[in-house]
Amino acid sequence: MNTSRLASGFVLGLAAFMIFEWLMLAKNLGSGPQRPTAFYVVHGILVCVNIVLAIVLGAIGWRAWSSSRRD
Repeated sequence: MNTSRLASGFVLGLAAFMIFEWLMLAKNLGSGPQRPTAFYVVHGILVCVNIVLAIVLGAIGWRAWSSSRRD
């Protein structure tokens, strides 16, 4: 698959934003009012899943970025 540098840069930026966004959410969960344990479990799972997705997106973006540089 041939991807432009603009598209691969967008995917890399999206991955970085996702990691930042979800880490801030995880940090802010502890500083709010007390909530039921299920709330923290569900949001912890959401944070973990989305960080894994961001890492996968980052790997795809990095591969596309480096392959477009070689061409």
